[in-house]
Amino acid sequence: MVEMNGLSQPAHLSPVDLNSMRAKTLGDYLKSRRARLQPEQAGLAKTHGQRRTPGLRREEVAILAGVSATYYTFLEQGREVAVSREVIESIGRALQMSPDEHTHLLGLWNGNEPEMALPITSEITQPWRDIVNQMAFPAFITNDRAELLAWNTSVDKYVLDYTSRAPEQRNMMFSLFTDPEMRARLINWEEMAAHSVAIFRTSYDRYTHDPWFPKFVDDLSKESSEFASLWELHHVEAKRVTRVYYQLPDQEQAIAYDINSLSFTLDHPDLHLCIYSPVKEQES
Repeated sequence: MVEMNGLSQPAHLSPVDLNSMRAKTLGDYLKSRRARLQPEQAGLAKTHGQRRTPGLRREEVAILAGVSATYYTFLEQGREVAVSREVIESIGRALQMSPDEHTHLLGLWNGNEPEMALPITSEITQPWRDIVNQMAFPAFITNDRAELLAWNTSVDKYVLDYTSRAPEQRNMMFSLFTDPEMRARLINWEEMAAHSVAIFRTSYDRYTHDPWFPKFVDDLSKESSEFASLWELHHVEAKRVTRVYYQLPDQEQAIAYDINSLSFTLDHPDLHLCIYSPVKEQES
């Protein structure tokens, strides 16, 4: 990886390599969704005896989706086969995907089309830093790697003191799972951990060309067994308003915030402006 004008450029890959990686990502995703769905949930007759396959069998998904077992097997194996939108949506329905999972599936399917890989933004301009600093409550800007690029003093006070940490330690996903201070402050840590991993999975699957993501996941999995367990679930979720509860050691009551995540600009779609809005006592 090389840095150019604040943008992290992925290693060059040919269109053939990119398509192969995208096909494998799609196959892994389908396999994970199949493994969590039981025959009874899909309306299939309960089988007697022990099933060797967790969840549905490939041929069962194929029947539910109206495609051949061989065709569906090729998809799960990551082979580059032509897939229409009608077929991919039929498979999504067969696997009973949630709206967020369905959107993610379509994104992986569209990934089979050749396209320019977007770079990751690693620096932002001073005016945006000034905007974040002017906010009274916690506010920060991150990229799709969960790297913290700008934050205000309220983040240091309530979330974690990132100002005192080295630049390489300013990754919110890594802090969430490895920093005991952040965990102690965040009352609903389990809920936020699961939600954050599901969001990060969408980025991971989007940047199949970027070797940074698998290395980061491998490193964090070694540091945190809780992250590793959540990662294996392969859950995906879109960013939405999320409520968090923070409590500092010298406070008797927790403070509730709603996190509003806003997309940045068309020039930098990987950036997200997160603003904490305090929740009134009667709503908490």
